[in-house]
Amino acid sequence: MSEVGYNRLKVLLALVIAVQVVAIACISCTRFAPADPMGASTEAAPADQLEVADQEATAISLTVTFAGDCTLGTDEAFDPSTSFNAKFSSVGDPSWFLANVEPIFAADDLTIVNMEGTLTEVTTRQDKTFAFKGDASYAQVFSTSSVEAASMANNHSKDYGEQSYTDTIAAVEDVGVQTFGYDRIAYMDVKGVKVALIGAYELAEHEGIEAEVTARIGQARDAGAQLVLVYYHWGIEREYVPNATQITLAHAAIDAGADLVVGSHPHVIQGWEVYNGRYIVYSLGNFCFGGNSGPSDMDCMMFQQTFTVTGDDVAKDDDVEFIACSISSVSGYNNYQPTPVSGSEKERINAKIQQSTDAIAAAVT
Repeated sequence: MSEVGYNRLKVLLALVIAVQVVAIACISCTRFAPADPMGASTEAAPADQLEVADQEATAISLTVTFAGDCTLGTDEAFDPSTSFNAKFSSVGDPSWFLANVEPIFAADDLTIVNMEGTLTEVTTRQDKTFAFKGDASYAQVFSTSSVEAASMANNHSKDYGEQSYTDTIAAVEDVGVQTFGYDRIAYMDVKGVKVALIGAYELAEHEGIEAEVTARIGQARDAGAQLVLVYYHWGIEREYVPNATQITLAHAAIDAGADLVVGSHPHVIQGWEVYNGRYIVYSLGNFCFGGNSGPSDMDCMMFQQTFTVTGDDVAKDDDVEFIACSISSVSGYNNYQPTPVSGSEKERINAKIQQSTDAIAAAVT
């Protein structure tokens, strides 16, 4: 080989070796990240670990609507011609009753009511002033109108004895609506969030119920609930401001880990407060209420809150709405068709809510 050819071969070999060195260096840079100047490794996490981290950090938004007392039936002493039962027979469509609020319920992620009464064929009435009963088919009022859950913890859930209580649970759950209350906590998967529903009845034990309810909240948390909602049946009928017992129990529930407390039973609206960043709505009033065909106060409201849940953290924000309603779609009497109101009626009911809310604020300061 000539000297020129030999020199060309040396140059070619040098180029090949240089290319290989650069390639190896690049691979090393890709596989091994340089050390962080503060001493922490900046090595890229494996893809599966990144995916898990992203899932843990994902914020989920869900909207919950609460409505008040639903008595799907009547007292045997009431005028049958103006009763809920007569209306159910005449309209021939269970979806008629909640037709004016169903679009709101359909648009949310979870709708919850209080089922105050019994759906049973038991004929032995309890010895009390009012006892309410309806047919099992009345549960379709809920299932045809986007209601997903109903509390059973109230003073009319056993109007025809213990059997009437279990009959009502069966009737409501047979149409696909979840029930809860007393010692029965309902757990629901809502958009991947584990929601616990707790229903409590205050009127028998008053503040004595506190330990039981706070224990259930702890039980729900231990079971992995990310969002805990408490529906209380409490207070004094026709009182527009909650009493000291309601306030004490509500605060205790929030302190124990509840994310929201709502209430019913007074049959009228009571206001609300924010305690430790969580909402307490003391009374929603009646709703689809077969307990009276002509109550003196037909105002009610729905409460809606949109929660942002990230893992076990629930944001403390004010994404809430108080929806002023009447228990009837006509004036002068109760036709059992709750309806949102507008204009001057909405302003009047909102002012009533605010008046009670101001009284609550004065009571807790």
